[in-house]
Amino acid sequence: MTRYARQQILPEIGAAGQARIAATQVLVVGAGGLGVPAIQYLAGAGVGRITLVDPDRVEETNLHRQPIYGPALGQPKAQVAADFLRALNPAVKVTPHVAWATPANAPALVADADMVLDCADSFAASYMLSDLCFAARKPLISASALGLSGYVGGFCGGAPSLRAVFPDLPDSLATCASAGVLGPVVGVLGALQAQMALAVMLGLTPSPLGQLMRLDLDDYRSSAFRFDAAPEPEAPHRFVARTDVGADDFVADLRDAVEAPIPAAPHARRLTVADFGPGGPLPAPGQRAVLACRSGLRAWRAADRLRAVWPGEIALLADTPDIPEGETR
Repeated sequence: MTRYARQQILPEIGAAGQARIAATQVLVVGAGGLGVPAIQYLAGAGVGRITLVDPDRVEETNLHRQPIYGPALGQPKAQVAADFLRALNPAVKVTPHVAWATPANAPALVADADMVLDCADSFAASYMLSDLCFAARKPLISASALGLSGYVGGFCGGAPSLRAVFPDLPDSLATCASAGVLGPVVGVLGALQAQMALAVMLGLTPSPLGQLMRLDLDDYRSSAFRFDAAPEPEAPHRFVARTDVGADDFVADLRDAVEAPIPAAPHARRLTVADFGPGGPLPAPGQRAVLACRSGLRAWRAADRLRAVWPGEIALLADTPDIPEGETR
């Protein structure tokens, strides 16, 4: 009996399907509550190569939903997870990157992958990855969880992008750190991400691309819908890297000097979301506006206010902390 005998016996897989799984390279952004179950099932299924990107180190508060990190407090998640996957399945090649996924490094990472799993718990990362995957026609399997509910969907790769389904931000963006989450919730959603990814690799029908599932585990309900015909939004707010900001850009840093002692650019103006709109500051004709904050949320809201009074180009900068990339092994 081989390692994959129980899945190869399925008529949807067989030897040919297993070969397709083994030939696939997957980029997984985020090694947290969603990423941990996803990568375990992908490695277990025999995915050929997994590139894992996460900037964080293991904390005790992670362990109720990320159990593979139990003995590794303080160590980089990406490297610990890579070691775990190599022990789980030595045939899988795993490359960890201890770094944020940003507009500076993500294009090359996406270009090297056959598909992308968004497990990042960051709306800025989700939209950035969607933009890159949509342009490259590569599948994106994205999920989000909070409290006792969440969703998972298949985007791009010939289907509409995440922006087509979620063109606007909600009124508030809570996170697992601020609002909490129960471990099995992210476990289920991360496992569904792996299932969707394998279905794409195998070409199963109906395709998970263009499908969104929502789970509400407080009352054990689920719902799903297809969005194959969802239109792409016009003039979306796109994220750029700090290195993309030029001296000729109109740059507004929406953080004060306490939050960000070093502004997003030397010529950045310290402004707030409320400063934009009727009577507020405007870039010069032909100038690009770059709006920066920590997560991208304030920048998005300021961009909405600026767009109502100014037709020029607007870019967003989610100015994450500088964490040097660790050694990849």
